[in-house]
Amino acid sequence: MKKRFDRFFPWLFVIGDVAILTLSFFLASFVLQDTSQFFGPESSMLLIFILVWLVITLLRKDYKWGRTIKPDKIIEKQLGSLVWFLAIVAIIWMPVALDNVRLTYFFVLSSFLFFLLGFYRVSVHMVLRKYRSKGFNFRNAVILGKGKESSQLEHIIRLRKDFGIRFMGYYDDTVEGPLAKGNISRFFEEAVENKIDLIYINEYLDEKLIKKVIHFADEHYIKVKIIPGNTLQLEKKLSFSKYGDFFVINVNEIPLDFMFNRFVKRSFDLIFSLFVTVFILSWLIPLVGLLIKLESKGPIFFIQERNGANNHVFKCLKFRSMTPNDYSDTHQAVKNDPRVTRIGAFLRQTSLDEMPQFLNVLIGDMSIVGPRPHTVPMNKLFQTQIDKYNSRHKIKPGITGLAQVKGFRGEIENSYQIRSRVRLDFFYIQKWSIWLDLGICVKTVYELILNRENAY
Repeated sequence: MKKRFDRFFPWLFVIGDVAILTLSFFLASFVLQDTSQFFGPESSMLLIFILVWLVITLLRKDYKWGRTIKPDKIIEKQLGSLVWFLAIVAIIWMPVALDNVRLTYFFVLSSFLFFLLGFYRVSVHMVLRKYRSKGFNFRNAVILGKGKESSQLEHIIRLRKDFGIRFMGYYDDTVEGPLAKGNISRFFEEAVENKIDLIYINEYLDEKLIKKVIHFADEHYIKVKIIPGNTLQLEKKLSFSKYGDFFVINVNEIPLDFMFNRFVKRSFDLIFSLFVTVFILSWLIPLVGLLIKLESKGPIFFIQERNGANNHVFKCLKFRSMTPNDYSDTHQAVKNDPRVTRIGAFLRQTSLDEMPQFLNVLIGDMSIVGPRPHTVPMNKLFQTQIDKYNSRHKIKPGITGLAQVKGFRGEIENSYQIRSRVRLDFFYIQKWSIWLDLGICVKTVYELILNRENAY
C-alpha cells in the first residue's frame, strides 16, 4: 500500500490541480458575467492554459512533498508556479490594447487561483498528515550509529506520527538495549528482508563505512540521510552550495538571500509605500508641515542618520516633533520630555511622526517590516553591549517590526529591552515570510489603536 500510494498520488494531485484551475476560470467568468458580453477564454484556449499549467507544475515538481514539509513551503512553491503561469497567460492571451473587462477578469482569475489552489493544496497536506498519523503510507526507518543526535531524531520520529516514519531500531557495534537490532554488519544482512525504506546515518561513523552503506542503499533503492553532528544542530535552516562536484553547507543563509523572496518583499514594499505616498502623504505632509511651522521655528522634517542594511548609513525621515536641540542623536525621548512640542506630542502619540519613512521605503533605504533602525551613536554603543547585535543589519530596517508588535517599542530603559528586541529581530530575519510581514502589519494597526502606553 505504501509504495502504491506514492505511485498514484502525483496523478491524484494533478487531477485536483486541473479541477481547481478549471473551476477558477469558470468562477471568474461567473462573477463578471453581468459586466459585458465577455465570459473569459474560449474552450480551446482554456485547454492550452491547462496544458501550460501542467508543464509548469510538472517541471517544478509541485507534486513532490517531503514528509516533513510545512504548509508555508507548499504555498511558496505554489506561488512560484502561479507567477510563471500568469505571466504566460498575460503574454499569449491578453491583447496589446487591454480592455478594462479583460484586465479585470485577469485579476479576478489570479485571486481565485491563489486562494483556491492554496486551500486545496494545504487541505491535501493536512489530510495526508492525518492519514499517516493513523499508521498508513509509512516508511520503515533505521538509524546507523547511536549518539545524542540519533536519540533526538528517534524522539522526534516517535512524537511526529504524522511524518509517516516507522522507527525500527538502531544498528550499532557497541550499543545494546531494546531498540538495538545488532551490529552494523547485521544491517546489510537484514535491510532488504525487513523492507527498510530510510537509513539515517550518524555522521561520526567511519567514512569508508558510510560510503559502503550509501552504495548498498543505491543498489537496493533505499533513501539515505546523514544526521549532522552537534556543531550543525543549529536553530536555523541549512542549505547547500555546489562547486563542481563538491558540496558545502550554507550555515547562516537566510530566506531573504533568495532572489524570489527579495522580489516578493520589495514588491510589497513598493505597492504599500506608493499607495500611502499618493493617497495619504500627498495631503498629510502639507497639513502637518503647516501645524509644525505655526508652533515652532525649524524644518518640517527631522532628518537623522541611522544604520540600515549591511550597516549602511542612510538619512531617516520623520516629522519634527521636538524643538531643535543638540541631543537628538544621543538622548531618546522620555515621558514628559520638555523638548517635545504640543503638535509633536500628538504626532508621537499617534505615530504619525513616522509616516515620512514611507518615502524611505519608496526609495529603497527601508522596508515596511524589519528591525527598527537606531541612531549611529546608539548603534555603536549597542554593538559593544549586545551579542549578535550586528546580525539585525542583514536586511533593511523597517517602519514596524516583530519586536514592536510584541511590546518592545519606545524608550529603552534597561538592557533587557534591547536584548529582547535583538532576539526578536534575529528570529524575524531567520523566519521571514510574506505571511509573517502581513501578520505584523495587521498587529501594528491593532497596537496603534489599543496600545499607546510607550508612545511618547
